[in-house]
Amino acid sequence: MQTVIIGSGNVAYHLAKALKQNGISVAQIFGRNENDLQKISTELHIPYSSERLTDADLYIICVSDHSVEEVSRMITKKNCLVAHTSGSLPKEILSGAYRKSSFYPLQTFSKSKILNYKKIPFFIETENPEDQQLLTAIASKISDKVMESSYEKRKYIHLTAVFACNFTNHLFSRAKEISDSQEIPFDYFLPLIDETVQKIHEMEPKSAQTGPAVRNDKRILELHEELLSDESLSIYKTMNLSIKKMYHLP
Repeated sequence: MQTVIIGSGNVAYHLAKALKQNGISVAQIFGRNENDLQKISTELHIPYSSERLTDADLYIICVSDHSVEEVSRMITKKNCLVAHTSGSLPKEILSGAYRKSSFYPLQTFSKSKILNYKKIPFFIETENPEDQQLLTAIASKISDKVMESSYEKRKYIHLTAVFACNFTNHLFSRAKEISDSQEIPFDYFLPLIDETVQKIHEMEPKSAQTGPAVRNDKRILELHEELLSDESLSIYKTMNLSIKKMYHLP
């Protein structure tokens, strides 16, 4: 079975790497950024092109959401399967006379970060049972966590991921701004961050909550607000209000 990866960003790189590591042949990696394509090609020993798509049975589109539909029009072969890797787009966004599907890996990807692909959940949606079986088999070679998912459910999966990952990382960035302003090494906070994440492997997040808001410690909350300004103050107030509402505090 011939597979082509379309894209040269973080998802394309890791998906190509995961497929290769698990014995799944990748016939080509295709995209616009020749410099990035060449780097991936050299590392993973996969042919690349920025001009012509090679013939394949499966095309996996790993590009930004706003480019998926446009890129999908480049695939003119009719008797093939095409999948996008977006968490927020329906498979119907794919524009062509081929079989449409989604192949969504639930993870944050950076090229420089080594990942354990076995732990990455994959969510699969297809137009027919045969393609569902095919993509599930491919994903199962990569990961121990593979699940069928409709678009309606996948929208909520992606929304949950934004709260759990993107928002959390933004708070890390804001926290570092505060520590940097006082010349406090941010790596001193890493054990606290690690313990916070580790706890929710063993406890419900709601049960693991600590801090002045859940204690309704108004003195500390007011003290912190005096130390903050602009966007960080707004975030601080919003987060504390959300915590109080969750725990029904005045």
